[in-house]
Amino acid sequence: MYEELCWGNPRPFKQSRGPCVNSPSPKLPSLRPEVRRLKTTQQGSPRGAGSRDGGGEREGPEQAPTPVRPSTRKRRGDRNGVETEARMMVPSLKLQDLIEEIRGAKTQAQEREVIQKECAHIRASFRDGDSLHRHRQLAKLLYVHMLGYPAHFGQMECLKLIASPRFTDKRVGYLGAMLLLDERQDAHLLITNSIKNDLSQGMQAVQGLALCTLSTMGSAEMCRDLATEVERLLLEPSPYVRKKAVLTAVHMIRKVPELSDIFLPPCAKLLHERHHGILLGTITLITELCERNPAALKHFRKVVPKLVQILRTLVTTGYSTEHSICGISDPFLQVQILRLLRILGRNHEESSESMNDLLAQVATNTDTSRNAGSAVLFETVLTIMDIRSAAGLRVLAVNILGRFLLNSDKNIRYVALTSLLRLVQSDHSAVQRHRPTVVECLREPDASLSRRALELSLALVNSSNVRAMTQELQGFLESCPHDLRADCASGILLAAERFAPSKRWHIDTILRVLTTAGSHVRDDAVANLTQLIGGAQELHAYSVRRLYSALAQDISQQPLVQVAAWCIGEFGDLLLEGSCEETEPLQVEEEEVLALLERVLQSHMSLPATRGYALTALMKLSTRLRGDNNRIRQVVSIYGSCLDVELQQRAVEYNTLFRKFDHMRAAVLEKMPLVERGVSQADEEAQESKAATQLLEPAPVPTEPQASKLLDLLDLLDGSSGDAQRQHPLDPSPEGTLIHLLDLPCAPPAPASIPDLKVFEREGLQLILSFVRPPGTPTLLLITVTATNTSEGDVTHLTCQAAVPKSFQLQLQAPSGDTVPAQGGLPVTQLLRILNPNKAPLRLKLRLTYNHFGQSVQEIFEVNNLPAETWQ
Repeated sequence: MYEELCWGNPRPFKQSRGPCVNSPSPKLPSLRPEVRRLKTTQQGSPRGAGSRDGGGEREGPEQAPTPVRPSTRKRRGDRNGVETEARMMVPSLKLQDLIEEIRGAKTQAQEREVIQKECAHIRASFRDGDSLHRHRQLAKLLYVHMLGYPAHFGQMECLKLIASPRFTDKRVGYLGAMLLLDERQDAHLLITNSIKNDLSQGMQAVQGLALCTLSTMGSAEMCRDLATEVERLLLEPSPYVRKKAVLTAVHMIRKVPELSDIFLPPCAKLLHERHHGILLGTITLITELCERNPAALKHFRKVVPKLVQILRTLVTTGYSTEHSICGISDPFLQVQILRLLRILGRNHEESSESMNDLLAQVATNTDTSRNAGSAVLFETVLTIMDIRSAAGLRVLAVNILGRFLLNSDKNIRYVALTSLLRLVQSDHSAVQRHRPTVVECLREPDASLSRRALELSLALVNSSNVRAMTQELQGFLESCPHDLRADCASGILLAAERFAPSKRWHIDTILRVLTTAGSHVRDDAVANLTQLIGGAQELHAYSVRRLYSALAQDISQQPLVQVAAWCIGEFGDLLLEGSCEETEPLQVEEEEVLALLERVLQSHMSLPATRGYALTALMKLSTRLRGDNNRIRQVVSIYGSCLDVELQQRAVEYNTLFRKFDHMRAAVLEKMPLVERGVSQADEEAQESKAATQLLEPAPVPTEPQASKLLDLLDLLDGSSGDAQRQHPLDPSPEGTLIHLLDLPCAPPAPASIPDLKVFEREGLQLILSFVRPPGTPTLLLITVTATNTSEGDVTHLTCQAAVPKSFQLQLQAPSGDTVPAQGGLPVTQLLRILNPNKAPLRLKLRLTYNHFGQSVQEIFEVNNLPAETWQ
């Protein structure tokens, strides 16, 4: 009785919190015979009743006493010695008392003090080898571990408890192993034999503990060693053991997929189970096997009729009332079966045909008023879209997702938008029917919903609805959050470029975007608009007047200011004529135009690039205005001492053009010629990147175009010696006499071209490598990686990384962008410089990461079939 009521609270009795239940508090002198008898039970323990945890005076005699040599003080019968030892004992707490004291701590320091003292008692108990109450000390340590305090010193005690024959010890030991051990520590391997022994014995509770521990922290080595034991338990008569064995098998397959063949035969038998937990675990196990083993996928396609029968039974008659949720019969089991059917029916005509009728039945009869029904219906939609289902069934799935968009639950609306975004490429016309609902979702206050709705709205734009969709998106752009403005503006520009019904509409759309969110547009927006305006000769007057009006109202949007300055500089004469009939009459004076450009130059909001545009526009207006150019010359001369080096260089060159080459100013400042769009622009960017790398090479050999450019530059800067140049006319051929006069080397014969190589293609995204070996450095190889996109969706956040063997040297240049527009838009290029001093065969490993159709993709592949010309 004394042992049952007072164990675990070894405080001195004078400091006890209260008397034992239904018994008076015993006095210390009456306990002396009991203390002596209990101290003899300490096997070889010299500390006796003076141990720190006080276990000697509180523990009952459950083992036979072992004779030990009594201490000198006790042999003398010193009654005061026992009292002194009892008073010197530091109290240890019960688990319940420890929890109360920790929860009652008012500060963090008090909590740490309580835990540190108790951890000291627990360590002392572990050192003393108190096997009788080790599980109680470990239980307190596990509670301390749950609070976030270190408890690593209890790992070996877990192993000792697991090896104990007592169930109370095993229970706490396995719990401690799951909490304190993992596969990163070698100590977890020491319990393999204990788990194997416990799995072999017939006690179900012990087998359950061992299976739970193995499924929680079992490493690959443990799984290989214990796989046969788990396979045997899968066919045990006890449902309790079989359920835990199935879950353990799932963990083993995830850790070691090579063990799939061991678990294939039992799974077919387990599908006939009526126990809910076993059947649910079996479906999960088959799913894992099919995802990791193609042979298992082929094997389990034979059980599709059985799975269809189970699911039909769930839908029509129900499985059991205790597993029904909100009127939906066992939704968890239905979801798992649908997920397995999706895997088995993917790219398999026969399996898909056998489940079409069932999927239609589930899609039409499932109640969506509750969350459980929506979950089952969503899995049904995903299964329909992944297998080879009938066209009418796919339309039904899209309509279900359209109904989800009207649900009041934000999570359901989000998954509907995400699913429709995945289906918009394969079932575009079916998704188009829900376009008004998708546009309504743009106004959602939830940022994640509005972002998904924006992505889906941009994917729904086509040539038939581009005007209406662009108007809706522009309205959203005016009020959308700042973190969505860049995506919205870029999407509108790409859609307008792809589906513009006319050039004027295209220009108006871009101008409105630049006016609303000019600072959030892509970097190439300015170049694209200037190219568009330059190619539309009939809209030059209209464009310059629209841009002048927009610039007069707002000079804070830098891309808009840059385009307006360029357009005013090119077509300033049309602005002053006022002959445009498509806009309202606008009378503009020369002084107003010059004042506006000076305002741009002086504004603190103007970037250095914007000031460069404005300065160049002023210079071009000097040949297009009829008035005096003194004001322009003064402004240009002021910026000759600007701190910005590029702007200063422009101003100095323009001043030189005014002073020394004024007779050539009109010819130099002519209107820009048209630039071809498309592939030639991409080739130009690739050539620029190659030229930039060639500048880094020592002693480059100039080619014919470089020589001709140098001659043109000399002709421009040497205009005063025109008579001498007339006496020696230029020879346009590469072997002209002026080339020899300048001692320029003739262009060497072009090296043999290396064929391009396509190394990657997936869902419209292609990666092509083009190679160049500069003649001056044969050990250098320049590889241009060109990414093109022929799909319906943009490829965003594109990153390409490369690796070569250690004998090579690799340098990656910055890519031209990270977004590859859809339907053959402007490609993204990146230059790789590889130095091969040993001329060894080249091997290249590439890693691509990008976002496509709302999904993040990562691909790692090796290129071993490079042409021999790249390294020989």
